[in-house]
Amino acid sequence: MQIKEAIILAGGLGTRLRESVPDLPKCMASVAGRPFLGYVIDHFRMQGIQEFIFSLGYKSEVIEKWLKEDYDTLQYKIVIEEEPLGTGGAIQLALQKATTENILVANGDTLFKVNVPELLEVHQRSKGECTLSLKPMKSFDRYGVVELEKNGKINSFKEKKYYEEGFINGGIYLLNKEKFLQHSFSNKFSFEQDYLEKYFTTCNFFGSIQDVYFIDIGVPTDFKKAQLELARTPLALNKIDKDWTIFIDRDGVINKELPGTYVLNWDQFDFCEGVLPALEILNKKFKRIVIVSNQRGVGKELMSLDDLEAIHKEMQKEIVAAGGRIDKIYFCTEVDGTCFNRKPNPGMAIQSIKDFPNIDFEKSIMIGNKPGDMRFGRSAGMYTVFLTTTNPDQPFPHPDIDLRFASLLEFARSLES
Repeated sequence: MQIKEAIILAGGLGTRLRESVPDLPKCMASVAGRPFLGYVIDHFRMQGIQEFIFSLGYKSEVIEKWLKEDYDTLQYKIVIEEEPLGTGGAIQLALQKATTENILVANGDTLFKVNVPELLEVHQRSKGECTLSLKPMKSFDRYGVVELEKNGKINSFKEKKYYEEGFINGGIYLLNKEKFLQHSFSNKFSFEQDYLEKYFTTCNFFGSIQDVYFIDIGVPTDFKKAQLELARTPLALNKIDKDWTIFIDRDGVINKELPGTYVLNWDQFDFCEGVLPALEILNKKFKRIVIVSNQRGVGKELMSLDDLEAIHKEMQKEIVAAGGRIDKIYFCTEVDGTCFNRKPNPGMAIQSIKDFPNIDFEKSIMIGNKPGDMRFGRSAGMYTVFLTTTNPDQPFPHPDIDLRFASLLEFARSLES
């Protein structure tokens, strides 16, 4: 089983952030140049979450507008609290639109970089009703403190104002929908007090301890800290070594695009000027070279999968003969823009990490000629390089673009200087 659906609680007012974030939902506070909610979405998408249910409240229209503009290919649904329902009421409301048995629940103002498969493993092994992600912490203030038995079952759950050392409830849960809804709740209730604290002795609540990055921007000091910790380090080309991976778009970068149509066969394939010598340089500089390409022509039945693979076979021959290499070609043939494997969605990045587990996205570059290529790279935590081959008027500087070049060869030569 894989967890593909998540509820994101994003209805908070953010009272403690009023001075820093006037008239915005808390999760929309700008952190290192972008709404904080974007970091939460991107992390869980890279964990395989494909569908989101956003539970909104205060200024819900702000979040709805942002989702339509910045995440227009995201699969999501929205529920809106007409009045504050508490965390439990918000989850209960969102579950009305959930379609899977076990659902991830997270807060839109907290980034806890949990490993969802590890959380799921505990949830399945224990046949849990609710499995909590727990963060080991020292000297924390006003968090739910959890104590575990040896098998991971929760045997204590209470809020303490100060605690020297222990596990805190990180606010991310795997929840069995059917078992949760068997309890009798009002429309308005606290998930922590009226569910976790009330039922932990009688229900199967388990914990998954994950000592990974955690930040809660609802705490003013953490909000300030997040500005530094989530800021991107500038891409320094002289720091690139053989541990790095480069992801490259195909059409408009490797080969010339055909305006208004697709490259349907090898006879129509024409390398962009300078690409073959560029790939020879990149072969020496990068540990892995990967192509990620949307190929809607197959989905539209203008060409077959065999046609596409024949193009790639001949392309590979030419590249190798010129001293370059391509380690893997990923492509998506779907027509639907919300398909998880179609850029800018991150499915092909997830495929790559399964095939090459040692890829470090923080030491990876996505290079392309469209804004969707840049968004794809950002969603996976890569650096991005924009080529002006087909879109010379693309605004720059841009939050999704680290560097800009006129061609792949110009980029490759910059690595030699």
